[in-house]
Amino acid sequence: MNENDIRIDQFKSEIDGLKLKGSSSEGEKRLLVLGVVLLVAGVLLALFGAIEVGQYPDSPADQRAYMAQGSFLGLALIIAGAALFVRFSLARYLRFWMIRMTYESRANTDRVVDAIERAAGLDDASYAAATQPATQPTVEAVAPQQPPPPPPFQ
Repeated sequence: MNENDIRIDQFKSEIDGLKLKGSSSEGEKRLLVLGVVLLVAGVLLALFGAIEVGQYPDSPADQRAYMAQGSFLGLALIIAGAALFVRFSLARYLRFWMIRMTYESRANTDRVVDAIERAAGLDDASYAAATQPATQPTVEAVAPQQPPPPPPFQ
């Protein structure tokens, strides 16, 4: 098992320890599919309305009815479907991006720490010795030094 697998297992155990209730992606997938369905239905409805308006050149009342029921409702469905599609597509992408940035940040931190340890000349044994608390140095009795006598007056 390499270091990356160990870190992944540690990450999973930390997340499990938080006891968070995660949501499944089923709701998001359904809304993404709903957005695509609304987008396609809106395009079809707008095309139907445009075709029907063109078939009644003599009747402005029929044209307005098909414009209101077909084209305008179709445009509203296109906007709603596109908004749902973009929202949930971006959410999935940004979630992936955030996970990737976290992973890269951890890897870069590990590289920096390794580089600092190499530059300091620390390996595992010397690092352990360097981090041990130092013992109190013994104070030796040193006789105080006397200042030299002043020169005589002439």
